[in-house]
Amino acid sequence: MNAVKTTATEVEEWGLLSFFIRRGYGGSTSFTACRFSVDCLSAKICHSMHFLYLLHHSVIMIASVQRSSLSGEVYAPPSKSYTHRAILITSLGPGGSVKRALLSADTRATVSASQAFGAEINLDDDNGTVEIKGVCDSPGTPEDVINVLNSGTTLRFCSAVAALTDGAVLTGDASIRTRPNGPLLSAISELGAQAFSIRNNDRAPLVIRGRMRGGTAHLNGGVSSQFLSALLIAAPLAEEDTRIIIEGDLKSRPYAEITLDMLADAGIRVQAKAQEFFVQGGQSYGLKSYTIPGDFSSASYPMAAAAVTGCDVTVRGVLPSRQGDSAIIDILGQMGASVSWDREKGDLRVKGGDLVGVDVDASKTPDLVPTIAVLGALARGKTTVFNAEHVRHKETDRLHAMAVELSRMGADIRERPDGLLISGGKLHGAKVHGYHDHRIVMALAVAGLVAGGTEIDTAESVDVSYPGFFEQMAGIGAKVQVV
Repeated sequence: MNAVKTTATEVEEWGLLSFFIRRGYGGSTSFTACRFSVDCLSAKICHSMHFLYLLHHSVIMIASVQRSSLSGEVYAPPSKSYTHRAILITSLGPGGSVKRALLSADTRATVSASQAFGAEINLDDDNGTVEIKGVCDSPGTPEDVINVLNSGTTLRFCSAVAALTDGAVLTGDASIRTRPNGPLLSAISELGAQAFSIRNNDRAPLVIRGRMRGGTAHLNGGVSSQFLSALLIAAPLAEEDTRIIIEGDLKSRPYAEITLDMLADAGIRVQAKAQEFFVQGGQSYGLKSYTIPGDFSSASYPMAAAAVTGCDVTVRGVLPSRQGDSAIIDILGQMGASVSWDREKGDLRVKGGDLVGVDVDASKTPDLVPTIAVLGALARGKTTVFNAEHVRHKETDRLHAMAVELSRMGADIRERPDGLLISGGKLHGAKVHGYHDHRIVMALAVAGLVAGGTEIDTAESVDVSYPGFFEQMAGIGAKVQVV
């Protein structure tokens, strides 16, 4: 057959086609480029990735949680958000060290993707150090499909970086293949590359072809700030200047501010306004060393556990940073817990009390929503979570998941289009579903500390952001068994 022009529903160019042929997605490497149906390609990739997903989740672990009394201290794991950014940004420059990194399933996906772009990376799992020899502002074209597993951050960030190469295909597990990427794909295309979904639904597998030159991109800010962060990371290496115009409200803005801070540390200049970002092209990365702060999202679980059980727990390693999820400190205080924070030492002490319901705007803190739902279910009065529609586009629809599972435990909870309405009361034990979502599993474990008799499936998913979560909780008195 004759070669035909590529559209959003076809892949036909020899470079991309031979890429798949070399990896076993087509026939002999000796034939000339021909029309290649994306439906066929998608089926082959999805079948392959489905196998990897089943392999990755072949052992479903069950966490059994009983009523518990807690005391002592735990160390917050390093920030997942900072680790992703530090590894990728360091890899794009000459290289350097990332210290106290979170080496979890998600961040290892970013390590693998950075290696696919040509970085040489060594991990020290004992002390969390990542030594990187970078690509010196010239990421290479990957030789294989980039498999991000369950990491949405890796998918979004590396899709933009792929637009600095001749092209790449990115996909992941079943959850990743449900997450929307339309605003990012449109913005990359505006900047000169081709970016599209193989199945024409804005979801992985994604194909990036050609190189982004720069220019002006318009970005819907209502789905995820990861799209903006992805463009901000890639744009400095484009040939021309880039202007990014945000349409609508930018959700989860603190995460974009983390990106801006780390770009500045790497010597990258960005002019940032409320709805517009200007990035000069032809810049060079130079992040030589970076130490990762503690993760407030992960710290929220032992903090909430202390609050709902009426106990006294100290979470260490949480120093001041740009993390929006530090709002958990104020939320717990407003609900009636006693919270003291030694900002110099990074020690957060939480003493539980008689909790009362609050209203929470989750537009900037989506990862706290499962934790807040549990707090609200165990507080007096009503708790309202609003401006949280974007929480539906995480590893699972977290609004729906928390409404369903807490209802199983006896909570009076109603799901709204953009949030939750919770009337606090008592919870009882139940068998609940974790949705292969680390934050759902950890939040339900906190609920189980009060309800008792709670079994949570897919407990292994905590490794995405908090390896050792159940062991650390057991260390402060939680009665939990994982089998």
